[in-house]
Amino acid sequence: MSVTISQANPLAAASPLESFRRDGYTIFRGVLDPALVSEASGHVEWLQARHPEVRPENLDHQLLGKDPFWLRLVSDFRLLDIAELFIGPNIALFASHYICKPPGDGQPVLWHQDGSYWPLEPMEVVSLWLAVDDSTPENGCMRVIPGTQHLDLQQLKARTEIANVLRSGMDEAAVDESKAIDLVLRAGDVSVHHPNVIHGSNANASSKRRCGLTIRYIPTTTRIVSSEPWPSAFHLRGQAIPGVNTYLPLPKYREGEHMSFQGRDAWS
Repeated sequence: MSVTISQANPLAAASPLESFRRDGYTIFRGVLDPALVSEASGHVEWLQARHPEVRPENLDHQLLGKDPFWLRLVSDFRLLDIAELFIGPNIALFASHYICKPPGDGQPVLWHQDGSYWPLEPMEVVSLWLAVDDSTPENGCMRVIPGTQHLDLQQLKARTEIANVLRSGMDEAAVDESKAIDLVLRAGDVSVHHPNVIHGSNANASSKRRCGLTIRYIPTTTRIVSSEPWPSAFHLRGQAIPGVNTYLPLPKYREGEHMSFQGRDAWS
């Protein structure tokens, strides 16, 4: 299982691509402007108000299909330009998920490999993690075991003895936690990681929220294997491949139904 790294994008720089190949992750600083990051933060609060039954760590792709701001955010050209470095110019959205850990009781994410969860053939996918808030060890930033992208995908186990975001995780005996690296990000930074790299995050016991948006991009040659229509399959850039996936129409903005945002008229 591998991620194809495209060299065609003019953003491509040796350092991020080399670190991704070596470690299974890399970081881009200051990708989004403060105004858009502020809108993303407001979007989380708007979603929480609409879905009080959902913990803020679990505002996931089931909610995004009819949400024009969410699509506007994940289709931002700056994020797509980064995705293009790793999977090429023909890009679709597979999934996206706000993991928003509230202060004091934000749940951990146990050690796992993303690809173990995903119905994708082949496993050609790249994850961008957009920091909506500053993300630090104190409030439960992502932690990565560098170099583990070379491992095969491991079977996950149900984990209900401890409250955790995914309710599952890897066999901890297979994880050398002494090698873990904290990914410290400022709001607007983006980390990128491989579907096989082992990662997780601690609980948030601090007084500050820690919110991030995961975005899973696939090349349009990757098939979403599902017997039901996939709720977050959108074609975002380049050419779609006939017969591979069925993509949803982009949602239209409706006053009073959706969160207001800059540029909403283009989505009406």
